[in-house]
Amino acid sequence: MQETRNWLRRLRVAKGYTQEQVAEKTKMSRSLYGHIESGTRGATVKNAKKIAKLLEFDWTLFFANESYEMKQKSKVS
Repeated sequence: MQETRNWLRRLRVAKGYTQEQVAEKTKMSRSLYGHIESGTRGATVKNAKKIAKLLEFDWTLFFANESYEMKQKSKVS
């Protein structure tokens, strides 16, 4: 399970959107968006791009932390 994406919640709130509104505008279920925001599900590239476009941030932020963690694990191995 991933860590809660507090940065995503802060961006959404700063833009004045509810989870329901983001889900509707990005054509995904509110449940799916909620899971992505809470970190219990990962975002696909397609969904990451849709959310990032709406909230105006670089979509690669969704994968930056996972990439860093993978690099750290591979150094230990």
